[in-house]
Amino acid sequence: MELSLLSRKQILFIVSGGIAAYKCLEVIRRLRERGIAVRCILTKGGSQFVTPLSLAAISGDKVYDDLFSLNDENEIGHIRLSREADLVVVAPASADILAKMAHGLADDLATTALLATDKPVLVAPAMNPRMWEHPATRANVATLDARGIIRIGPSFGEMAERNEAGEGRLADPPEIVSAIVYYLEGVPATQGRLAGLSALVTSGPTFEPIDPVRYIANRSSGKQGHAIARALLNLGADTSLVTGPTQLPDPIGVRVTHIETARQMLEACEAALPVDVAVCAAAVGDWRVGETAKNKIKKDGKNTTPTLELTENPDILASLGSSKQRPRLLIGFAAETEHVVENAIAKRTKKNCDWILANDVSPETGTFGGDDNTLHLVTGEGVEDWPRLDKQAAADKLAGYIADAMEKSA
Repeated sequence: MELSLLSRKQILFIVSGGIAAYKCLEVIRRLRERGIAVRCILTKGGSQFVTPLSLAAISGDKVYDDLFSLNDENEIGHIRLSREADLVVVAPASADILAKMAHGLADDLATTALLATDKPVLVAPAMNPRMWEHPATRANVATLDARGIIRIGPSFGEMAERNEAGEGRLADPPEIVSAIVYYLEGVPATQGRLAGLSALVTSGPTFEPIDPVRYIANRSSGKQGHAIARALLNLGADTSLVTGPTQLPDPIGVRVTHIETARQMLEACEAALPVDVAVCAAAVGDWRVGETAKNKIKKDGKNTTPTLELTENPDILASLGSSKQRPRLLIGFAAETEHVVENAIAKRTKKNCDWILANDVSPETGTFGGDDNTLHLVTGEGVEDWPRLDKQAAADKLAGYIADAMEKSA
């Protein structure tokens, strides 16, 4: 992207408390290199880890930290501060500020600006894994997700505390920068680990029509597939998403094709080839009605039950696996209700794909339509059991593994 285009953009960057606050200096530096104007708010907690002077030096602008500063209010005011930016970024986003955002609290300059803004908000959470996993935090994050707050991370890794590891690390600065650039202009940042590569993701259910009114479908929400598309995008991949009907907004910056049936999904996937990586996360209907009725099927008043003759739908994963334009890395999902891992191992071989992510979709798990997922990564080297994660965290983890694999094969 030309520098002049990004130089028209401005970010309000809120730094909250947490040891990861020092990483925000790198994020701001990279944003400034792209010509993006950055104005900072530093919370009281954030000031324990970075100084106003360091933020001002990196951003090239004044740092704001006091809601009741007469000089600042006369100069710009917290309302203007919150609305002059094209995007509001909170990084690191502590458990405290996420809770305040979820509940509409405004007890300092940062939270007041967040409540007053009419612009998109991106948060990059960072905290101890146990804090991230706490039901209160999960509920707050779910509330923010439902409001359309953009979220990147947290990631897996070692924590600042001794012998602590898990989900809770701030996303790496290049990933945060990549996400910000996408949301500002819809153009990939060039420094993501998957920059220069293309990716295809399928998501959601398929609807197989019975007549003009009724259809055969499943309970897939599309949350996992959409999350994977966002995660690949955030690492710099040129990402295409083919999705069945869902209630989800299109991921910003992703090339999206909407379909209804399995045959339409296959056609769209084939049109997207060639790609470097394909992740088939959609819950594609295995069968369709052999002949769709032209008119609504009516009751005949004689208690006669109509018979539906079903025929198999095309196997999209297997089709990609046998294609002359087979992706370098082909990944499928195995949604099972019994013998989850065993069925996934068999499916990986049968479909000629590289990896399979197996998950239990039994009703009691709440996976279909829920925010969490428990996955088992099946590769040619064995099975890796992942802990239960929210679907965006699982997508971020998978994207990291994909980046590792593509770097090794380069």
